[in-house]
Amino acid sequence: MEHETSTIDTLSTSPSGISSAQDVGARYGNPAPQEFTSFEALKDRIRHHYELCSDHYYSLWGEHIHHGYFLEPNDSKETAQTRLIELLLERSELPIGSTVLDVGCGIGGTTRYLAKHRGCRVTGLTISGRQVELARTLTTKEAGTGSLHDQPSEFTRLDNGGARFVELDAEKMGAYFCTAPNQATFDCVWISEAMSHLPDKRLFFRNASKLLDPGGKLVVADWFKAEGLSTAQTNADIKPIEDGMLLPPLCEPSEYVHLAGEAGLAIFSEPFDISKEVSKTW
Repeated sequence: MEHETSTIDTLSTSPSGISSAQDVGARYGNPAPQEFTSFEALKDRIRHHYELCSDHYYSLWGEHIHHGYFLEPNDSKETAQTRLIELLLERSELPIGSTVLDVGCGIGGTTRYLAKHRGCRVTGLTISGRQVELARTLTTKEAGTGSLHDQPSEFTRLDNGGARFVELDAEKMGAYFCTAPNQATFDCVWISEAMSHLPDKRLFFRNASKLLDPGGKLVVADWFKAEGLSTAQTNADIKPIEDGMLLPPLCEPSEYVHLAGEAGLAIFSEPFDISKEVSKTW
């Protein structure tokens, strides 16, 4: 079995069923940045964060909760966000009509894009129940079906593709998709700016390899720290980002390459840095 990996270094009126950010925020406290005490505590904070903030992120960024790839001075955020998806498609050479597992799918922007514009059958995975609600509502609206599916195993048709959403901790995806009635493998495991949240990255690469069909591809865009930082540089510049953005220790790109190799994956497209092109997102 041959697998391939493509890695990239990155960094109004609401639809029915979508609350305003103000309404959601009023129901929760806003946790301040702090060090995590355990990986399970960190995952609880991540889940709580997205339960709280996803409506706000939608109102701020739109359906794509990830960086934009800006090339022109007048690029809108929407243009730049979809261009990042197209960059990953170009680098990975993902065939039209592929089956895709979109890990850390947020509110489903990329899931819907791959379904609608590439004819893919895409399963979006997120740890947040609220994100699943938003994703399914937005998908139903875009499909024009007028009703939600009761079963998460059912795909909503979008042109020649389809999308569905599952609430699941990504570190449990190996067991979930290897157990009836959820058994599935995929042409592609896609993870954009989400693996940096995962405490056990070795487990993720192992599970991705397990769930890929022969010749399948793991497509990655993520936040990394620069290679070879000193302890002082890490503490001064990286640690505040990790604590503020709910991240376990950030990895260097070479660490992902090593873990991919351990899991039986071979490099298809070399890692490259797009920090400059995505910086306008902030």
